[in-house]
Amino acid sequence: MSVWPAWEVREDAGATAWFGVRLAFPDGALVEALAVVAEGGVSVEDVRARPALSLDDLTVLADWIEDPLFEACGLGPAPSAEETTGSGRARPAWPRGIEGRWLVAQEYRAAQEDGVDPVLAVMCATGHSRRKSLRMIAQARDAGYLTPRHARR
Repeated sequence: MSVWPAWEVREDAGATAWFGVRLAFPDGALVEALAVVAEGGVSVEDVRARPALSLDDLTVLADWIEDPLFEACGLGPAPSAEETTGSGRARPAWPRGIEGRWLVAQEYRAAQEDGVDPVLAVMCATGHSRRKSLRMIAQARDAGYLTPRHARR
């Protein structure tokens, strides 16, 4: 299985990133998909498969590609069911307050070191929209966990 960034579109305060996903099976079957990471979460936009996928296989496709997509965002495997909230949305439980700000700063710096978009990494880690993630990054800066955005003169 392989995942690679295809392209990213930024508009105002939001961004949408597309990832190519390829699943190759030992029997020669191949599944190629185009997955979209945006403010609303992750969705699959296009799927091509040889041989064609059954309806049951299509329903579990998101589960197959979830971990590689999280790794492409620089976050490792996807959170388990215990780590998500009960709000009906698959969002990792993210601590509030000082601990949450510190974790945002850690995600941000790790993404920078890996050469990955740090805002997208925070979005994937927290499960929040780009706007909310930018707000969390600003709070981490204000708390002193990240360097100021602009050098003071």
